[in-house]
Amino acid sequence: MVAARPGMRPKVTRRTLLAAYQRLRRVHGHGGWWPGATSFEVCLGAILTQNTAWANVEKALAELRRHGLLSFERLAALSAEQIAPLIRSAGYFNVKARRLKAFLDFLGREYGGQAEAMRGEEPDQLRRELLAVHGIGRETADAIALYAVGQPLFVVDAYTRRIAARLGWIRGNEDYDDIQSWFMARLPRDVALFNDYHAQIVLLGNRVCRPRPRCPACPLRSICPRRGVRANGRARG
Repeated sequence: MVAARPGMRPKVTRRTLLAAYQRLRRVHGHGGWWPGATSFEVCLGAILTQNTAWANVEKALAELRRHGLLSFERLAALSAEQIAPLIRSAGYFNVKARRLKAFLDFLGREYGGQAEAMRGEEPDQLRRELLAVHGIGRETADAIALYAVGQPLFVVDAYTRRIAARLGWIRGNEDYDDIQSWFMARLPRDVALFNDYHAQIVLLGNRVCRPRPRCPACPLRSICPRRGVRANGRARG
């Protein structure tokens, strides 16, 4: 194989991405993401996790569960003002309560309150519908589509951007949709693969490839050029 000239990015193929995934899978096992007993619960978690750690979301979901509110019928009967104190642990609870209420109104109006009914929608159409709901952005919409209802849309988050940039796959400053398209053009269009690949990225980003990375512990260290990382392990810039 001819080495890339300085300044050039190596060609990244399906084989490259799948080899990286297999390395991560051997270390982590199946990621088991997204946690949730029902599609509806996964939808709630996708909204609550905006700008907070998952541990805080778990506390909010546990509080909703304690009050018997992890069903569309029970939760949709509440106002945003009534929901807010129950999800306080998730942070920005007043804002998120309004976002949950907007999603509940959408789900009731378009799908009879059944999250599973979204499975029958075309992926791009469902994404457009979700993006029209107050407070749902691209990452949240794709997480709902992929994890809650099994639509083949690859989720991009801060971990995805950071890890792919350090591997030299992308620059890191691309638009969300461009990064998503980049991955989807190179991976088989497989829901289970999209699901666990993103889970593996989350695990790596949370445990190892942090803002100050733990490179010696990284399963991808032998194939990572560590772009944007100084020799002392600190991120550049």
